[in-house]
Amino acid sequence: MDKECRNIYQIARESAGLTQEKASELMDICVESLRAYEGGRRIPPDRIVIKMIEIYNTQYLAYQHLKTSAEVGQKYLPDIEIKDLSTAILNLQTQVGDYVNCEKLLVRIASDGRISDDEACDFKKICKELDDVLKAIMTFKFSKQKSE
Repeated sequence: MDKECRNIYQIARESAGLTQEKASELMDICVESLRAYEGGRRIPPDRIVIKMIEIYNTQYLAYQHLKTSAEVGQKYLPDIEIKDLSTAILNLQTQVGDYVNCEKLLVRIASDGRISDDEACDFKKICKELDDVLKAIMTFKFSKQKSE
């Protein structure tokens, strides 16, 4: 099968080194169902995705599943790239540093318990920095780690 046609469920299974037959047996589903999920003809229910995550040993599949199959995931989860561990760590440190540079401003904004019209723009910038930190955390969590 063309690698471009493979979806997240197939990639996770293949990365775990399992055949469709073995994976479907471990999940207690028929091979035809797994083929439908991997072929994009059906979206697997959450209980099946949980089994996949556990059997394939890949938490990233949970993120991908929510990002691609749920409207809320598509709208609110940030796009993340899988990077090598050292790049992910450096990116996380950079993003946290950028947020730390905003902390005094955040404390000043929060000191009176409300966000004034004059502070709204700064507050949005701080929220953007926090979004960048979240994205960096997820990238770090799912980074490629060299096996020993």
